[in-house]
Amino acid sequence: MADKILPQRIRELVPESQAYMDLLAFERKLDQTIMRKRVDIQEALKRPMKQKRKLRLYISNTFNPAKPDSEDSEGSIASWELRVEGKLLEDVSEFSQKRKFSSFFKSLVIELDKDLYGPDNHIVEWHRTPTTQETDGFQVKRPGDVNVRCTLLLMLDYQPPQFKLDPRLARLLGIHTQTRSCIIQALWQYVKTNKLQDSHEKEYINCDKYFQQIFDCPRLKFCEIPQRLTNLLLPPDPIVINHVISVDPNDHKKTACYDIDVEVDDPLKTQMSGFLLSTANQQEIASLDNKIHETIESINQLKIQRDFMLSFSRDPKGYIQDWICSQNRDLKLMTDVVENPEEERRAEFYNQPWSQEAVSRYFYCKIQQRRQELEQALATRTT
Repeated sequence: MADKILPQRIRELVPESQAYMDLLAFERKLDQTIMRKRVDIQEALKRPMKQKRKLRLYISNTFNPAKPDSEDSEGSIASWELRVEGKLLEDVSEFSQKRKFSSFFKSLVIELDKDLYGPDNHIVEWHRTPTTQETDGFQVKRPGDVNVRCTLLLMLDYQPPQFKLDPRLARLLGIHTQTRSCIIQALWQYVKTNKLQDSHEKEYINCDKYFQQIFDCPRLKFCEIPQRLTNLLLPPDPIVINHVISVDPNDHKKTACYDIDVEVDDPLKTQMSGFLLSTANQQEIASLDNKIHETIESINQLKIQRDFMLSFSRDPKGYIQDWICSQNRDLKLMTDVVENPEEERRAEFYNQPWSQEAVSRYFYCKIQQRRQELEQALATRTT
């Protein structure tokens, strides 16, 4: 920011430059607002942003009668094929990414008539794994020429995970299936409403008769609630659909439809994430900042040149003398010269009281140096 500010002397010289300073102050406020909004968006993205949507489920089947004259072994046996498909309704948002049907479920189990297909072949299962390839539907094919009763068990894939509450806790809180954080929040609301928090030891809850029945203790700490909840939370109930697979040719065009409430990510979340990850604006702003810095530097250089010209025009002789003195000081700094070379060039500089002592010291150092050289030479000959 300091590189963008015009010096006071330039602002006094050019009064119109105050408009630039006002713009700079407005930019500072705008940057603060944008930064605060970015922090708000980052905090919002940490919380689940979900929308309730309708997932329409389509269940249909086809029947292939037996063909005695067929060369194919499969064609000579009557069979049926069950299809389970689905899609989101009103999925018109340009920011929402189309999801595969299977991505909404954790598992799918189809139970066929056990009397017709035996205990080992009457269940068809699909479970999501880390390597599962998502699909738009499921197909099950089996031999048979009679109507088959089947039951579909669909387990939704809740994100974040949801749990079914113990019946006693569900009646107390009025919640059937919910996320762990919402359940703990509902418990805290119940404690506040019924004033169960100990007035002296704030970390304790004095259980009422309902809490005592559920948690089996007269008193407990707040920090114990998540651990005690573990035994009271169960997997959510699956969606159960009873269906009849018909082999009547007139029923082949009939499709059973069911609407299921699902939660999907809010399209606004994608926009918010894109805003945080976008670097195009940052690059453009950085480029403009560099131009501003170069312009300010150029203005400062022009101001220095202007001051030079004005000073020279007012007093050429005095300015030249001041300039030579300044250059002399700069030269000393550049060459690391400590003393004054101009004075040392003159004979009077050495006619001072300190010169006698300096000469004595100089000769003493030379004698000591010569003595060391002779001692080293004698030591070399003796060896």
